[in-house]
Amino acid sequence: MYSSNKPGSIPCTCTTVKKLSRVLGKTYDAALSESGINITQLAVLRCISRRSGEALSHVAAELEMDRTSLYRAIAPMERDGWISVEEGKDARSRTAKLLRKGNSILTKADKGWGEAQSKILNRFGKTDWLRLVSDLNRLADCALE
Repeated sequence: MYSSNKPGSIPCTCTTVKKLSRVLGKTYDAALSESGINITQLAVLRCISRRSGEALSHVAAELEMDRTSLYRAIAPMERDGWISVEEGKDARSRTAKLLRKGNSILTKADKGWGEAQSKILNRFGKTDWLRLVSDLNRLADCALE
């Protein structure tokens, strides 16, 4: 799956990580299907929950999303009553808070997420996972320099 087309060549870091992201996304989306939420929505809801009332720019920064993409992601959540979005401290900023329905969805999604997370970590190994997280953070730092 992750092999290069050319013998002896080094696979593109971006393509390799994006392929892995799609594989993991499909796995987690399947695990979350009963909750009616996907892994991206789960990440956004969890972040809003942690940063309740803070500027959405902080949510976007934590998730490494541009604000336009974040606003597109949260629009259906606001429409469906999962979150409320309000003006922030100034006219250009906005904040979000989880509503009761959003909390309920998070609770329901946690079961499927937990099962997928446990299955993957048990197969991959928790120590190897922590090492990979460290390596991925180092790779991100290399890209940002």
